[in-house]
Amino acid sequence: MSQDFYNWNIDEFTAASASKEPVPGGGGVSALCGSLAASLAEMVTNLTIGKKKFLDYTEELEQIKSTAEDLRKDLLACIARDAEAFAPLAKAYSLPKETPGYQELMEQCLRVAAEPPYAILKDCVKIIELDERLQEIGSKLAISDAATSVMLAHGAMYGAYMNVIVNTRLMKDTDYASSFAKQAKDLLDEYAPRALKVYDNIAGRLLNG
Repeated sequence: MSQDFYNWNIDEFTAASASKEPVPGGGGVSALCGSLAASLAEMVTNLTIGKKKFLDYTEELEQIKSTAEDLRKDLLACIARDAEAFAPLAKAYSLPKETPGYQELMEQCLRVAAEPPYAILKDCVKIIELDERLQEIGSKLAISDAATSVMLAHGAMYGAYMNVIVNTRLMKDTDYASSFAKQAKDLLDEYAPRALKVYDNIAGRLLNG
């Protein structure tokens, strides 16, 4: 099966992910979950814009909608980026360690492979920020979708983080690896609790009227 991810249907994507093929793996699936999270945030804006109660927030909702759309598309693109970044690393793994320049090649491939999941994580952070606002200015008829959005972003963020550290842990340049991994961990530590708080707030709003 070709890696033309944009033209795969859901069955093809999930079948490929379930197969022995290395991609789409955790990084690609995290990107897809993040894209779905963004799509739900965008949906909340579409279901809120124009409602009388929220007319004062129209401009802000339009901006959130635009941002969510951009994130949705970028995260879809990250599925292919993640696969493309992994390909050189997979090839490097197959080389004998005695190959001239092996360690330098491996180091560069690990750095390249760590970039897409870090980008996925950063996009998920932005989705969580959108949902933080949507919990306040989203229509009550749609905020359950914001809750779903924020938890998809939460899960995708953890998946992306795993795909960062699976590469950084093998780098010989420990200063670079530690710095890069710390940037990812700092985002995770800050935004994972924020995502859970949004979910709890929305649940409370729906359950308590």
